[in-house]
Amino acid sequence: MTNINWYPGHMAKAKRLMQKEYKHIDVVYELVDSRIPKSSKIANIYDIIGNKPKILIMTKKDLTDEEMAKRWIKYYENLGTKTILVDLNKDEDILKIVKATHELMQNIQAKRSEKGLMKKDIRVLVVGIPNVGKSTLINKMVGKKVAAVGNRPGVTKGLVWLNTKHNIILLDTPGLLWPKLEPQEVALNLASFSAIKTEILDENEVAVHILQKLNKYYPDKLKERYGILPNPVELDLKEAYQTIAQSMGAIRGGEVDYEKVSQKIINDIKGEYIKGVVFDHEL
Repeated sequence: MTNINWYPGHMAKAKRLMQKEYKHIDVVYELVDSRIPKSSKIANIYDIIGNKPKILIMTKKDLTDEEMAKRWIKYYENLGTKTILVDLNKDEDILKIVKATHELMQNIQAKRSEKGLMKKDIRVLVVGIPNVGKSTLINKMVGKKVAAVGNRPGVTKGLVWLNTKHNIILLDTPGLLWPKLEPQEVALNLASFSAIKTEILDENEVAVHILQKLNKYYPDKLKERYGILPNPVELDLKEAYQTIAQSMGAIRGGEVDYEKVSQKIINDIKGEYIKGVVFDHEL
């Protein structure tokens, strides 16, 4: 087990640029993956956004365990953060975000109206770690493809203001991670859901982490996907790999191809064959 340092130069540069744009920002959208709503939060977010009004957008509603996700919504709202669970591919969910944004700005817009001024376009900073759906959200709100979308970290590199059809102007940013990913649990959760490149960690370690999480929290999915009987005490990993290897023909000369099995487990999450899960259970 090792501490992971992963802070590409474009992320550090984006943080500096965001701080320069600070005075122009009215509202912040922080996106997190609802399957890892704690692990995917930017640890030092308030160092960047200060006291700006914020909406926490929990994405990938279609892939999450909604009951557990709702517990996280309640947790964050109790801390005073407006929180919305969304499927970014649904227009009605995009409109929920738009509505919440205008509600946050009601007082400011009312004061402008009292002074005889027009309503201002709301300037929104969009932040989040890689692969939480920032580009999808931006493309939906702008109404055309302006941001690169990819199921891998590190797609967006620059910083740009974008007009939308909702009287909202968005500032797109690269996915941000804090310089050191610790504890190890956080790094493994992020790798499990493609927020950091799996090559940064040992792929077998990531795959084992996925199996252990399924065994602990979603034993029915472990059985359904792999034919593995869960163990409430501790999963027999050697037996689990043997079972999966047999089902996918990954045994050569009586030996399990561990790398091939690990890649399958990781790709089952990435390919959305395993849905309805949350790996962060401790509020």
